[in-house]
Amino acid sequence: MPSKVGRGVYVAGLGIAIIPPMQDRNLTPLDRFLSGVNDALSGVTTSAGRSVRPNPAANVAEATLNDRQKSHAAGLMRVNHAGEIAAQGLYRGHAAVARNTDIEEQMQRAADEEFDHLAWCEQRLSELDAGPSRLLPLWYSGAFAIGLTSGLLGDRWSLGFIAATERHVCAHLTSHLDRLPQDDAKSRAIVEKMRDEEREHGENAIEAGAAELPTPVLQLMKLTAMLMTRTAYWV
Repeated sequence: MPSKVGRGVYVAGLGIAIIPPMQDRNLTPLDRFLSGVNDALSGVTTSAGRSVRPNPAANVAEATLNDRQKSHAAGLMRVNHAGEIAAQGLYRGHAAVARNTDIEEQMQRAADEEFDHLAWCEQRLSELDAGPSRLLPLWYSGAFAIGLTSGLLGDRWSLGFIAATERHVCAHLTSHLDRLPQDDAKSRAIVEKMRDEEREHGENAIEAGAAELPTPVLQLMKLTAMLMTRTAYWV
């Protein structure tokens, strides 16, 4: 289960605290850029504070799973947790170089919800007697670099990347609902809530003016996501 650190969450597998982004300072573009680079290097994001929403599985009864079912559910939730670590990096990278303050705020709000997803996934992993991926620093740093790079091209491309990413994530979460043990209602409650909010993030990005990404970029994204999901299930 994630531990609270000040107003953030300590991620055991990452060995760091991830804290939601700062909301009460007027940062210049250079400030945001340097803060984002620091986030990628240290794995720590700064915050004036926020509350974590209730876990959607908090009132759901724990099912009796056999060892194989438990191990499989843990593998899938480890993949989801790794995806949320990557989402933190992606949104922080985009927000660090966002040109439009409204777009930056939209990304920060989405990152806040992704932060809740991260905490829920880690709590579920703890309940399944499992830990997060040991490659979390790689997932975070890589996603931050992608977010930063696409953000430098402009907000439309940054939003386009988010919209495409969220489409992949929704499909991936739907597949997990098909693959999770039928009796594992707790994991299902978390994944369903995550899928609903990821879909909303993608729709918001499109409404804000997301550009359609070129086919080669979409194919590369698909291959990268496949590598992460297949690796994080085991490692």
